[in-house]
Amino acid sequence: MAKQIQEILIDDVDGGEANETVSFAIDGSSYEIDLSDLNAKKLRDALTPFVQNARRAGAVSARRRGRGGARTMSREKSAEIRQWAKAHGLPVSERGRIASTVVEKFETRQK
Repeated sequence: MAKQIQEILIDDVDGGEANETVSFAIDGSSYEIDLSDLNAKKLRDALTPFVQNARRAGAVSARRRGRGGARTMSREKSAEIRQWAKAHGLPVSERGRIASTVVEKFETRQK
């Protein structure tokens, strides 16, 4: 018996198919967003004037393209957080990013 598992990235902006995961940071917080080529270009174009006038701070990790092993764990944790949030009456969408306030509440209940 053969099994094939396929991971399809969904664009977090428009819900279409995404081609890559883009990492960025601002105000001390790091973010990742799954984007199509077009939306990734829009993000990079919008940030270009700021990046060109900024100075580097600390180590810069390579951009992750496509899928990676950490994504599987992240999706599992996201599913767990969504289930917990729904059970506790917190607003959470079926897909996309989970509000940081919901994630913080989930993490503090674990301690």
